[in-house]
Amino acid sequence: MKNRSVLDSPRLLELKKKKRKIFTRKIFFLVFLLILILIGLSFLSKWEKLNINSIQISGNKVIETDMIEEIVKEKISGNYLYFFPKTNFIIYPQREIETELKDKFKRIKDISVNDKNIKTLNISLTERTALYTYCGNILPELNDNKCYFVDDSGYIFDEAPYFSGGVYLKLYGTVNLDEGDPFGSYFFPVNFGKLILFKETLEKAGIKPAAFYIQDSGDIKMFLYSSISQMGPEIIFKTDSDFEQLAENLQTVLTTEPLQSDLKNKYSSLLYIDLRFGNKVYYKFK
Repeated sequence: MKNRSVLDSPRLLELKKKKRKIFTRKIFFLVFLLILILIGLSFLSKWEKLNINSIQISGNKVIETDMIEEIVKEKISGNYLYFFPKTNFIIYPQREIETELKDKFKRIKDISVNDKNIKTLNISLTERTALYTYCGNILPELNDNKCYFVDDSGYIFDEAPYFSGGVYLKLYGTVNLDEGDPFGSYFFPVNFGKLILFKETLEKAGIKPAAFYIQDSGDIKMFLYSSISQMGPEIIFKTDSDFEQLAENLQTVLTTEPLQSDLKNKYSSLLYIDLRFGNKVYYKFK
């Protein structure tokens, strides 16, 4: 009882009240100081000399500058936490701008966003080069498939206009579709590089492929150019073939009689050459 009366004594109670008041004042002071700092930083961040007021775009050849600029301006408009402008050169959303532009324009291969100087935002980009066209997951009955540009890595990035003749090697087969279109997908990602090397090896030997068709069954049909149609005779092989060895085998077959003479005399009537069975080669003419 004595200890309790001492703890509850008026003097101790008064000391506790004073401590609480001092603690509360400190809290209010710190909050007030924090608000002052935030207001000060807010005013400083809005200082004209610290804010981006121009955008410089370079490296784009196909993508319109106005379209890029519109997206960038949208990304740097507004404020963070209602106080700090997104145009401030220290806190502007660099990564968001890069991500948004690459998502919007699949043609962009590389992009760099940085403040060239405090007041100028520099957007430097490299566009993908169209080397081939992807024209769908099945062969068309007529040559009216919608086609898309493909770069050297097999990346599908933009819609292609109609080209007459064999301007681009055509690619057919299943790819992962995003919302119904193939943008952002890779064609034959497992062995695309080897497939293109195979094509280039054949071209050096005078054999010019017009199209590749990757079938779900695991077979590949390579169509050769023909004077009668864009896709002539087909050469069939497996997706898991040794493409280097396959090129050597094909060159050997094409220079072996009687196929060599038959090709020379009636190439237009060749239907296919089948290389799926190791050392055995099958071919057929009309």
